[in-house]
Amino acid sequence: MTQNTPPKGLGPLAKREMRFAYMLLLPTFLIVLSVVLFPLFANVWISFKPVTLGDLRAPSILINERLMGDLEAVGDEADIRYRARNSSRKSDIADVVMTDEIPTTLSVVSFDDRCTLNDRALRCDLGDYEAGKREDIIVRVATTQAFLDAPANIKDTKPVFDFVPENILTNSDFTVDNFRKVFNASDFWTVLWASMYYTIAGTVGALVMGLFAAQLMNITFRGRSFLRGLYLSPYVAPVIAVALAWVLLLDPGPGGTLNALLVQLGMIEGPISFLGQRAVDINILGFTCAFPVALTVVIIFEIWRYFPLAMLFILARMQSMNTDIYEAAEIDGATPLQQFRFISLPQLMGIMAVLFLLRFIWTFNKFDDIFLLTGGAAGTRTLTVNVYEQAFAVSNLGAGAAVAVVVFLVLLCFSVIFFKFSPEDEQ
Repeated sequence: MTQNTPPKGLGPLAKREMRFAYMLLLPTFLIVLSVVLFPLFANVWISFKPVTLGDLRAPSILINERLMGDLEAVGDEADIRYRARNSSRKSDIADVVMTDEIPTTLSVVSFDDRCTLNDRALRCDLGDYEAGKREDIIVRVATTQAFLDAPANIKDTKPVFDFVPENILTNSDFTVDNFRKVFNASDFWTVLWASMYYTIAGTVGALVMGLFAAQLMNITFRGRSFLRGLYLSPYVAPVIAVALAWVLLLDPGPGGTLNALLVQLGMIEGPISFLGQRAVDINILGFTCAFPVALTVVIIFEIWRYFPLAMLFILARMQSMNTDIYEAAEIDGATPLQQFRFISLPQLMGIMAVLFLLRFIWTFNKFDDIFLLTGGAAGTRTLTVNVYEQAFAVSNLGAGAAVAVVVFLVLLCFSVIFFKFSPEDEQ
């Protein structure tokens, strides 16, 4: 007696449905591949290439054509000189071919061995041009009566070059010198510390401020809508406008509002360069430490500008909570602080964890805020600022891409750890 068992695997209908689903998802996969994965792959590729900004311009053949000699009588000879040069000092050019048209009023006496003349069409197979190579191609011509009657300009027809330039981005030359340069830099670990300090402090500060603001906005009071709009203004305002306002506010010069106010109140003896002073020594319980002034100010700017986003997410979660448990806790004598600690906070951990992930990634990748406020000076140089400086200030695209790869790896490690240990929202 045989026992009937359910079929294993997918049936024909299920397989057709799966293929159909994959076909529907194919455009999404292609978009993700083109928008996300391809730039990421290109960045990793460039990080292993010895490429600079100047290498982005493909090498070419520069030519200067001149007629050397006087052609005043029939039979006078002169040289048509083509001075060719490889524009690149790093990349070779292969299979260089030059073509030009010799005026019909000039008779060709001799020409370079690498050249051929078909009627008036000159063709020169010049071979390979190594980096920086230059040479002269000479064509000897003689004067005819037709030339004397109607002198021709040899530059009326420009020489044309056909060649195969070496592309440093696609060749087989790879190097780890970019990463070696990044990690061996004297200030790399300082920059990494500044990046982590800026990111963690800015992220935590924005979440804490957003939590307090959401707690306030969750209470009904007169003028709540106006206050909510006021809270959102730092986030929606253009970053260049708010950054300029902060620079003017913190200016140590006569126009600096904050310094002038602190001096008048007697809190400081003289102006402080909040965005230009690297650190100041402070004494805490007998221990002296260097307090990062400019970096802390940039972090405060980050918190002030981005806490409204956290406020909106947290407020939305608060408004979706069941109020019955709060009423029961109040009847049992729980204080507002106890209600927040034991009821609200556990239910907010899920959204807080998501916000921490997003804000950590965004803050770690932040460039414009720091660059507009300090330009990366006074101890505010982060990895993203380092990417810009390596790629554009120093013109070393390979080193800049290597720093960007380091940024990606740091965020990847953080994301893996976060998803492994992140708390879940309590329902």
